[in-house]
Amino acid sequence: MAITKETFRTLIREGQEIIREVELYDRRFEFEGNGRYVLVGVRQAGKSYMLYKRAKQLLANGHQPEEIVYIDFDDERLLGMTAGEFDLILQAHSSVYSYKPILFFDEIQNVEGWEHFARRLANQKYQVFITGSNAKMLSRDIQTTLGGRYMDVKVYPYSFIEYLEAQGVRLTKEWQFGKSRSKVQQAFAEYLKWGGFPELLLYRNKRHWLNDLYEKILLGDVIQRNKVKNEMALRLTIKRLADNVMQPTSYNRVCNLVKGTGVSTSVASVIDYVRYAKEACILFPLENYASKFVEKETVKKHYFMDNGLLSIFLTDGETALLENLCAVHLYSKYGEGLYFYHKNVEVDFFVAEEGYAVQVSYSINDEETRRREIEGLRKLHALHPLKRMVIVTFDEEETIRLENSAIEVIPAWKWLLE
Repeated sequence: MAITKETFRTLIREGQEIIREVELYDRRFEFEGNGRYVLVGVRQAGKSYMLYKRAKQLLANGHQPEEIVYIDFDDERLLGMTAGEFDLILQAHSSVYSYKPILFFDEIQNVEGWEHFARRLANQKYQVFITGSNAKMLSRDIQTTLGGRYMDVKVYPYSFIEYLEAQGVRLTKEWQFGKSRSKVQQAFAEYLKWGGFPELLLYRNKRHWLNDLYEKILLGDVIQRNKVKNEMALRLTIKRLADNVMQPTSYNRVCNLVKGTGVSTSVASVIDYVRYAKEACILFPLENYASKFVEKETVKKHYFMDNGLLSIFLTDGETALLENLCAVHLYSKYGEGLYFYHKNVEVDFFVAEEGYAVQVSYSINDEETRRREIEGLRKLHALHPLKRMVIVTFDEEETIRLENSAIEVIPAWKWLLE
């Protein structure tokens, strides 16, 4: 069935109802007064609710419901839509309302060439808020097309502080010395295992919900979008990255691990599969700060964008989950400035510009583990003087004094709230 103005009239009315009726959970993000935004992140990270929040703010500030145009491009009535049909949205609204619309476009990456329409809207001074679950939306090519007319924001599932707030845990100044401490620790155990997808809080069977979400992302945003023919090789590639989440891993090694199961693939295909998973915001890579350029590109650590997505692959993975959680926390703060260090010295995370290094160890009670983690930081400090050295643990805390510096040992539930 062809997409018509009537289709969009219906969707505009439905969108206005959604905005009016939706119950919001808050996020720690504030929109600039006159900014246009492109919000990008993994599915179910909370991007749509950020649009709803902004729409409700505008209504509270005196705008009329008739100004709001919210379109979800995941709607099956828009399947097969082309860029040439975008203008029907403006025509549909102007045929009913006299207001200049404020535009909210959800999962717009489903329509190829969306960025040209977005640029035209900006040139015509529309207020526009866009979401998508494909990291290519932040690529240089698309940002060049948009011409600096939009602020781009990476959206993650709940941080730990947001997770606590969603659970009704409010931290006072002295929270570590009262009843809140045990609530924080209990919530952290859940957050570590199941991650921070906002909607997941509504479900008891969290593994089932996460499996369903993963399948939706994999089938819709990876396999279908990229026309992947060897689905089993793709699935095994992501599974092997989950199994090796704490280790620097080359594409050659992943390819051999997949082929070791009897499934045919190639290094070139594995590189493509990993890229597709990154574009769908399932994974993000870290490079070795100490590597030469070629190795930086071919040997990386790959972490999962949320612990819930990683946990569905693991049976006994507390150590891997703890490191992945720290990786997400640091990546959300430092982005491309975050590395690992591996050259005669092994340090899990290194932010060179900040002089900040982090080791992650579930426990350092074992003497050999303790010595290894301390030595890694000490040696890196000798090569690149550090302003701060931290060992993140599950529940241990102390200060380790060195000759001219110190290492902070901090429980993850406390470190995540800094």
